Amino acid sequence: MDYRIKENFQEITRSIPDLDAEYVLEDKSYIPINTKTLTPEKLAYYIDHTLLKPDATPMMVEKLCQEAKESGFFSVCVNPTYVRLAANRLEGSRVAVCTVIGFPLGANTSAVKAIEAQDAIDNGAEEIDMVINIGALKAGDYRYVYDDIRTVVLAAGNDVLKKVIIETCLLTDDEKVKACLIAKAAQCDFVKTSTGFSTGGATLDDIRLMRAVVGPFLGVKASGGIRDTAAAVAMIGAGATRIGASAGIAIINGMKGN
Repeated sequence: MDYRIKENFQEITRSIPDLDAEYVLEDKSYIPINTKTLTPEKLAYYIDHTLLKPDATPMMVEKLCQEAKESGFFSVCVNPTYVRLAANRLEGSRVAVCTVIGFPLGANTSAVKAIEAQDAIDNGAEEIDMVINIGALKAGDYRYVYDDIRTVVLAAGNDVLKKVIIETCLLTDDEKVKACLIAKAAQCDFVKTSTGFSTGGATLDDIRLMRAVVGPFLGVKASGGIRDTAAAVAMIGAGATRIGASAGIAIINGMKGN
């Protein structure tokens, strides 16, 4: 499918003329894994076990962490207020602590997002999922979107994984392409579909688009509405390298049942 990647990049460079075209537009293809080789254990390691509900309690977060350790999930994803608790509960395990920044609207100022990111890292976060300024993207203010992401990337430093949530359900395909190109140019590590708090979640078409835009070396996280094994496996087959889900237990149990 033609995603108009070069045309969208040219439009961005009218606002940001100094972007590294060779890096952003690298012509290399992603080779997805053969999903038939997935086992419950391998599938679990794709999953960010997620609890971002506003009424989440410390007891619920502790249960989330215990489930993640027992199931072998890659990380737990919790709101910033629970990062320290999760880090303490997961100390000594291989499960990472992920949190969200500028969540769920992405409308905080860049300075606030940077402080929020640094505070989360100080409390033990090893991965951060930041929301872009969606209104700025839709208004064509690509310089602002780039600077917003770059501010958080620099605040987080090199030892923390940075994911950028573009909220695909609110964007046209051209806007999705631009968001991914800008995120890549700002040197994030992943692009991510959704907060799970807007009008829709991950779709296979969006994962294919995002993977085509960012190439093989950035991660793509599918999140929002992934509730069973078939959906998770399909996302991986389309190019996702991480799955954000609150239904992680059901997802891996579904594979065990097969």
